[in-house]
Amino acid sequence: MSERAGASTAASPTIAQVVLIAVFVTALVTAQLTAAKVLAIELPVAIPFAGDGAGTLFLPGAALAYALTFLASDCYAELYGRRAAQIVVNVAFAMNFVVVALVLSTIALPASANSPVDPATFEAALGPSFAIVIASMAAYLVSQNWDVWVFHAIRDRTDGAQLWVRNLASTASSQAIDSVIFVVLGFVVVPALLGGRVMGLEAAAALVVGQYILKLAIAVLDTPVVYAVVALVRSQSPRPTPAPE
Repeated sequence: MSERAGASTAASPTIAQVVLIAVFVTALVTAQLTAAKVLAIELPVAIPFAGDGAGTLFLPGAALAYALTFLASDCYAELYGRRAAQIVVNVAFAMNFVVVALVLSTIALPASANSPVDPATFEAALGPSFAIVIASMAAYLVSQNWDVWVFHAIRDRTDGAQLWVRNLASTASSQAIDSVIFVVLGFVVVPALLGGRVMGLEAAAALVVGQYILKLAIAVLDTPVVYAVVALVRSQSPRPTPAPE
């Protein structure tokens, strides 16, 4: 094998890289398509400032899918470094525009008379709200880059130890940023500027708290998963994974 061929092989992405990127992008696209629906989850106890005061938790439909992106990005950042993780985050951001363009083009094209879904129903279900698109894009770009930065800032201070600390701290803080930006822009500020339906401040606060509670719970629960994924990838790697930068 030539030296150039060997270098090309060494630079090839691993299965783990492809899987983590696939999980990240799939969850991100799912979040984009489900963001406009507000969920009402019944809980056995009421949580102050997070619902209707009677045990119902309100949160955007994208909360679960979006939380999964942080698990994938933290695993990726730990295994392949800050620069690689930021590239994935920012390329995926650009892919949001591709998703919106594809959905809009499908809505714009004429429907067959045999289509099982009525065009109006299709548009109502998948047509992206301008306010939601702006809010999700802004929240994503800020929170995901913050997540990667905090993750590696803590890693540098702890000399690579205590993965659980950087996973929790980076995810918890970035999820808070994401929740506030998304709800405030998507349901209050942008609709007000465009003359659309504006959510009341009390309802918006409940939406922020509700989704943050879910995301924080996922951040705590996914820490063992991050450990497991990182350990598995490193044990199966034919060569040492790149040191995080």
